Amino acid sequence: MTGLDRRPAAATDATLPRGPLAGFAAGSLGMGVWVTVPGLLLLYFLTDVLAVGPWLAGLALLLPKIADVLLHPWVGHRADVEQTRRGDRRRLLLLGCALPVAFAALFAVPGGLTGAAAAAWVAVFFIAGNLLFAAYQVPYLSTPADLRIGYHERTRLMAFRMVVLTLGILVSGLLAPLLTGGDAATRGGYQRMGVVLAVGMLVAMLVGVAGIARLRGSAPASTTSGHGGWRALRTALRDRQFRWLVAAYLAMSTTTHLVLAGVPYYAEYELRAPGLTTVLVAAFVAPALLVTPAWLVVARRVGKQRALLGAQGAFAIGSLVLAVGRPAGLPVLVAAVAVLGVAFAGMQLLPFSMLPDVIRAASNASATGAGTYTGVWTATEATGAALGPYAYALCLTVGGFVASTAGESPVQPDAALAAVRYGFGLLPAVAMLAALLLQRRYTLDATARATS
Repeated sequence: MTGLDRRPAAATDATLPRGPLAGFAAGSLGMGVWVTVPGLLLLYFLTDVLAVGPWLAGLALLLPKIADVLLHPWVGHRADVEQTRRGDRRRLLLLGCALPVAFAALFAVPGGLTGAAAAAWVAVFFIAGNLLFAAYQVPYLSTPADLRIGYHERTRLMAFRMVVLTLGILVSGLLAPLLTGGDAATRGGYQRMGVVLAVGMLVAMLVGVAGIARLRGSAPASTTSGHGGWRALRTALRDRQFRWLVAAYLAMSTTTHLVLAGVPYYAEYELRAPGLTTVLVAAFVAPALLVTPAWLVVARRVGKQRALLGAQGAFAIGSLVLAVGRPAGLPVLVAAVAVLGVAFAGMQLLPFSMLPDVIRAASNASATGAGTYTGVWTATEATGAALGPYAYALCLTVGGFVASTAGESPVQPDAALAAVRYGFGLLPAVAMLAALLLQRRYTLDATARATS
């Protein structure tokens, strides 16, 4: 047992008040914009507005994420140093509030740039944005492990965060295509969208910083001595339970971002109605606003692990329906996307509430190492966010998809149309099955639940 495990039961069982919970969760509104809009529109923006070939577009989105594998654990190390020296992680959070600037610049590609030059512009600001996102996300997600709360209260905390994150994903996912101009999207439309959403991001992220401070006042972080930094990184990488949870989450993150990147293509080339992009996004995200409380109840009754396995299985089944395409009928396809959305809600809530369980159970970890654990976790999430669109871009490349600039409508070969459909349906089903098999190797949940 660590020093954390020896604290009094009353401290472990603290119940967090709703006000600070809501303030903390508000930060996820801004984060929801960053995790949604680039994944939803950036690949399409490159191939169909900036005339970047799909292979190069996928590479421009993948390479910046490779840097995240190193950057996120380093940010986690810095977060632990801040926690040890200052008793909080506030300075990193405030640095991360510069993320909206990078977000706006991401879509403000100068008018003279197309092809490789445009891809380079996007890649540079994607790297900057990912670093700033890590500066905010790592200390933000360290909060559940920092606070003196138990197994179920950590799930409750993340449920609040999940509902607000879902709201951010839904609002930004619906607004972003509309702000660009929809079917008649231009460079100017994308620039306008970037500026408008950046303002909302900034406000939400600042509210989140204040919310974390209030949570720390309600359930103070442990003052138990421990280690952080590179020693904590070695501990995290040697932690068997953490490795299986991270591996499964990598497969889940890759799959969900693959689906998100494929939505505009599926709507335009398979359903032959670009305007259905917002319908599909709504069908994917909106259910989470309703079912997140249900996932919380399910997790309390059967445990987080069993609930997560159920979500992964449902996602795989729904994806197979989408692989059928138009013959299945639009109502069936929209319903299948809604099934994916219900599963997505569980896959956002449950792994994130299992992460602090792993940190608390680690034989040599403590609250001062939570940032490093979280840094590895967010690096994994960022990697999945890159691999998903890249995998879909490879599908398009294999099918011979023809890139274009705004206003052009090239005729796509049959192989490209098949790649659009199977990349959106069959490939996600296979990837999610891999996630399920990896998740089955995680065995901590029963112990964490019993000892909470």
